[in-house]
Amino acid sequence: MSDRIPLAGVIGSPIAHSKSPLLHRHWLERYGLRGFYVPMDVAHADLKQVLEALPRMGFVGVNVTIPHKETILSLADSVSDRAALIGSANTLIFRADGKVYADNTDGIGFIENLRQGAPGWDPTSGPAAVLGAGGAARAVVAALSEQGVREIRVSNRTRSRAEALRAEFGPKIVIHDWVQAGAMIDGAATVVNTTSLGMVGKAEFKVPLDALSPDAVVSDLVYVPLETPFLREARARGCVAVDGLGMLLHQAAPGFERWFGRRPEVDEAARAVLLEQ
Repeated sequence: MSDRIPLAGVIGSPIAHSKSPLLHRHWLERYGLRGFYVPMDVAHADLKQVLEALPRMGFVGVNVTIPHKETILSLADSVSDRAALIGSANTLIFRADGKVYADNTDGIGFIENLRQGAPGWDPTSGPAAVLGAGGAARAVVAALSEQGVREIRVSNRTRSRAEALRAEFGPKIVIHDWVQAGAMIDGAATVVNTTSLGMVGKAEFKVPLDALSPDAVVSDLVYVPLETPFLREARARGCVAVDGLGMLLHQAAPGFERWFGRRPEVDEAARAVLLEQ
């Protein structure tokens, strides 16, 4: 066993708001593991230099958040297939030889959260409808496609971004104009909001849900508030609704396991750590 205490953290700018240090600290203490996880505010101009220094300082890896998730791909020595497909990375692993491996666990976090919150979810039961076409949507679309969803409907306020997804992921992506987002939901077995609509301080969620099937599983990546207007109305219509906090927890688990040697449990105790803040 090495005498070196493993270090990990999260780099972004700004970073003071990040809940990741609370979560990783909870898991380290719960399992009695040696290690530290620290937030690091890193400017874009310093990113390359910082990345070169961290492994020498004892860091075994870091999470990456805004605004570095895309840039980091060009600085890593190797990139996972899913990170390359999504076009961004959120998890870095520093190998013993100092090489940097970049991965993206957002899609894993989304699927694991969906399966935990809706145990009966069947990705092959019907089309999925995805609201939004940004970075989070790319991770969700990639994950749904990998799980076997045959048709993924996408609607975004800027249609060109949705069309970029279709160019990347192929004919299973069906584009709908934003004014038709409500109609797009008709017949969808899985409905996901990847936009910031309904988030505290952001625009209201105004997509009409009249066509939403009570058999649909719905998920909102927004978790502030935890019960978004979208989820509240979906539950009222009989749907199984999955909040976005679980995705934050589940996407963190693979990195923690690689850095500290134990797969952490995503349970009520972990959720409580973040909800108490």
